[in-house]
Parts: sequence; structure tokens; C-alpha cells
Amino acid sequence: MIVEVRTYYLKPGYRDQFIQIFETRAVPAQQALGMQILGPLLDLENPDKFVFLRSFPSLEQRDQMKDGFYEGPLWKNELEAIVMPMIE
Repeated sequence: MIVEVRTYYLKPGYRDQFIQIFETRAVPAQQALGMQILGPLLDLENPDKFVFLRSFPSLEQRDQMKDGFYEGPLWKNELEAIVMPMIE
């Protein structure tokens, strides 16, 4: 199993909105491709930090699954334009 620790530093005040989109849109789409998601893991001392874990069965499948998400229509046509402006 391959596990990524993903850490994002968000622009001030965007964490709640980012989490809502993450939990309702991004997580289900990634899980549908076979990724396992743990998070969000919140930093109580930094309200603009966002962390989650994402796991894959193998390195080869990691590449395939990530490509499936980031090259897919949900990310390309919708989520990228919404979430990227929230990230520092």
C-alpha cells in the first residue's frame, strides 16, 4: 500500500468552504476510482492548514488513479477552478 500525506495551506478564511467541497465532491470521486481517503485532519493551531491521507494499492495504480481524477471532467471542468484559488 502507498500512502500520501497531502498538506495544503489555504488562503485565510477558506478552510470550511474547502472542507465542504472536499468531503462532498472530491472524496466521493476519488473513492470511486479506488483511492482510500482519511481526513480531513485539522490543525487546531493553524486554521488555514488542511491535511488528508490518500492511499493506493501500488505505485502503478497510484499513477492510474490520480490521472483518472485529475484528467477527469469533474476536476478539469469544475473543481480545479473552484479549489485552486483557495490554496496558497
